[in-house]
Amino acid sequence: MDRAEIDQKRTSIGRTIPAEARRRAITEAVRSAGAVTVAELESRFGVSPMTARRDLDELDRRGMVRRTHGGAVLPGIAAHEDSFARRLDESADAKRCLADAAVALLRPRQTVFLDSSTTAYRVAERMIEAGVAATVLTNSLPVMEIVRARGGPGLELIGVGGTLRRLTRSFVGPIAVRTVLGHFADRMFLSVKGITEAGVMTDADALEAEVKRAMIERAGETVLLVDRAKLFARGLSVVASVADVTQVIAHGLARDEAGRLSSAGASLMLLDD
Repeated sequence: MDRAEIDQKRTSIGRTIPAEARRRAITEAVRSAGAVTVAELESRFGVSPMTARRDLDELDRRGMVRRTHGGAVLPGIAAHEDSFARRLDESADAKRCLADAAVALLRPRQTVFLDSSTTAYRVAERMIEAGVAATVLTNSLPVMEIVRARGGPGLELIGVGGTLRRLTRSFVGPIAVRTVLGHFADRMFLSVKGITEAGVMTDADALEAEVKRAMIERAGETVLLVDRAKLFARGLSVVASVADVTQVIAHGLARDEAGRLSSAGASLMLLDD
């Protein structure tokens, strides 16, 4: 069998497994072994090197693995943090589904904390589209900007000031925390960098985590919005436990992954792909 025939056979085998199912299997393989190589994926799934690399690149983008030369490893503790602009387009469909579910929980004229996550930005966007009447309190400059530019007369804004983090376009520090603690809200919607196996919510920056904790303290009900990638990433700073929030709305989780959150004390609402 020549090289062309081998490649054709690999391609036909690879096509029998849907891409998302294959990527989930790759994620499980990395979790089990700690690492995989492109050659291993070629052999196991019968795909071309190009397809294997494309799968690993996509899983790296989602935060489920970390790409290395010739393969991928488990994502470790986050040593870096992506910009707001880059994160906004990641898992965009999942974030919109999460935002739809979040806004469906709101009642007219409620007061809502929104953190500086891109998922919370999608919640603000959906609130505007739905014409929700509410008061938004946020430390996110992009949320402030979209509410100012597109919000209707029923959408009030309280901006949380402080020290501007240019990377995340958010206000943090003692002034931001004092401002948050000076208010109460009916609800809070937040997301995080990642969740540990024990159900600990983490963020990439200690100051961001501090603002989130203050919002959780002052919110009547707190709703964590996460997609599947959050279960395979971890930040440097602890925010709180999933048991400390009122509800977790999660998108695209497998049964065992949902069980992990439930075992950690989360009250869970699952959204399908």
